[in-house]
Amino acid sequence: MTAYNTLTEEIAASAARLVVEEGLEYGPAKRRAARDLGRGASRSVHMPDNDAVEDAVREYLAVFCADTQPAELAALRSVAALWMERLAEFRPHLTGAVWRGTATRLSAVHLQLYCDDCKSAELALINQGVDYDVGSVNGPRHQPVDVLSLAQRCDALGEPVTVFLTILDHDDLRGALKADAQGRTQRGDLAGLRRLMNEENTP
Repeated sequence: MTAYNTLTEEIAASAARLVVEEGLEYGPAKRRAARDLGRGASRSVHMPDNDAVEDAVREYLAVFCADTQPAELAALRSVAALWMERLAEFRPHLTGAVWRGTATRLSAVHLQLYCDDCKSAELALINQGVDYDVGSVNGPRHQPVDVLSLAQRCDALGEPVTVFLTILDHDDLRGALKADAQGRTQRGDLAGLRRLMNEENTP
């Protein structure tokens, strides 16, 4: 094994620990891991990709969190299903760790909403009496899109869960369920989430 591969794997393993123990997203976790390992200046050369970090996260969960993570994931998926039902008119899709199965109680629920009118989801929240904050991220067209964030009480976890709603254009829905080279999808609709939840409950 080359020094390059060894360092890349060290960064991935360190980032995975930060993801699980501190709830960091992959990007910040990789940057901090590289800095902690004294490789901040060369992070572009040695940085693992997100698939490598996800594999390391799965390994970490299997070793250190096997007795707690499945129940935490199930609780977060229930929160996701609740909001997908409440916002069904906006064609919600679940993405991130809750969809991929690597979430813990520190993870947020990430939903993507595909709207004909970018303000319609905000109006729906207002009509439901929901308090939310507004931020933005770069969308699939490399332009800023709104991200609405709210807190949802989760009785199973005994604490609130943060739910992020990324507002996308209806046309962005095309190809949303396309699988990657490993046959894994980056997001799923409510029917797909329910299938995962049923599998969790099947002995």
